[in-house]
Amino acid sequence: MNCSELLTSRARLSPSAIAVTDHTKNASYTYGDLETRSIRTAACLSGRHHVRQDDRVCLLAHNGIVSVDLLFGSARIGAILTPLNWRLTPAELRPLVADASPVLLIFGQECMDLAVQSVDGLHVPIASVEEWSCAMEQVDAPARAPLDLPEEHPLAILYTSGTTGIPKGAVISHRQVLWNCINTVISWGLAASDAAPILTPMFHAGGLFVFLTPLLYVGGRVILTAGLNPEESLALIEQQQCTVILGVPTLFQIWLQSPVVSNTNFAAVRWFISGGAPCSPALIRQWRERTGTIIRQGYGLTEAGVNCFSMTDEESISHAGSVGKPIFHSSMKIVDTNGKTVPPGETGELCIAGPHVFAGYWNRREATDEVLRDGWLHTGDMARCDGEGYFSIVGRYKDMIISGGENIYAAEVEAVFKEHPAVSDAALIGEPDVKWGEAGVMVVVRKSGGSLSSGELFDFCNGKLARYKIPKRILFAASLPTSPYGKVMKNVLKEIVLKGEVTL
Repeated sequence: MNCSELLTSRARLSPSAIAVTDHTKNASYTYGDLETRSIRTAACLSGRHHVRQDDRVCLLAHNGIVSVDLLFGSARIGAILTPLNWRLTPAELRPLVADASPVLLIFGQECMDLAVQSVDGLHVPIASVEEWSCAMEQVDAPARAPLDLPEEHPLAILYTSGTTGIPKGAVISHRQVLWNCINTVISWGLAASDAAPILTPMFHAGGLFVFLTPLLYVGGRVILTAGLNPEESLALIEQQQCTVILGVPTLFQIWLQSPVVSNTNFAAVRWFISGGAPCSPALIRQWRERTGTIIRQGYGLTEAGVNCFSMTDEESISHAGSVGKPIFHSSMKIVDTNGKTVPPGETGELCIAGPHVFAGYWNRREATDEVLRDGWLHTGDMARCDGEGYFSIVGRYKDMIISGGENIYAAEVEAVFKEHPAVSDAALIGEPDVKWGEAGVMVVVRKSGGSLSSGELFDFCNGKLARYKIPKRILFAASLPTSPYGKVMKNVLKEIVLKGEVTL
């Protein structure tokens, strides 16, 4: 089994159809083009750079066609693509490069200094994307069949944005990617007529596997961009006639605050989907009222193939705040601290099983055994399932606050605050408290031009939250620290709050 055959088969069926548009380069590539490029990439890796099966190849570059080339070209020869987060510092990247031990690091010109400093002392050969692309495009390689690999063979290593310690490298197998494609196409109803922009970084599972590989599998079109401001991204969606769009709650908020959104033609859009963090029902409603389009709430994680639930347009309205029902080839359960399944309506840890679950962490057997138990992935996310089978994510287990012996789930409290019309964003953290053991602190970002006091928010919570769930303190900040995927970094926020460094 080799995931590069996904592209080979599609190129055989739809050789002349446009597969990828690289917006930054103003270039488009057919499926036949991509297949040729993957063959040349494989030949260049093995011939020029002596890359062999199981070798790691790192990529440190903004979104572009090189990410697609290396994903499928590496797969052909059994090499393991390891994209790196270009937003990290050299001090943060160096341990990841050392952990992956790559035989080659390819960098974009915009990341040159970062690449040089990140491999300092590690003896890793580096090459610029420009050098690499020139060499690859000059290769005249015969079309050889890709290596026949075990389904568990690693296709990629994706380093997660861990809250403590060095990030862990999630091993993404060929099997996981194929089943993520199957699940997404079937459960989300993707078709060859669909087009999606990749607005999230391709060093992240969302950038690689939410729409890129599933749409290439079904014969659709993806649009790559190295980075756009909100107005430009809205223009891109309209100009490229995008039909399905992944965003994060932060991006939807920014779009709503832009005057451009009211003049954007969304006629081609079937639906938007929000991922990376919980999307409040208030935001979903505001978006629908402002644009006339649907936001479906998504849920996924690197370890489970990023696309784990599905819902219809109607369910996105009737069950706003829910992530829907499990995708087609998947099993879900919610368990208590003893591993027993909880009844409908009760909160517990979400566990996932199926062919879309990852293979484990690179060089981290103990961490792998901690999350993969008896065939189930223990996500660390708290969830509940109602009597109709709809799941809702309550928050990370580590985000749970225990105050006076009561469990308080951050996402539930944050959703109430985000219902206030003057609140742009909100994040709940816990701080030590002599009386309660731990007390909730809500950090709120006001909407632009709005005025809002903590007293108004305390009054707003009355009747909407049990008294013990209402935060003991409310702070206002200009912004919240977020990851490249738009997720609030609670560990960073907590450190800022405890140091008294919240910036108004």
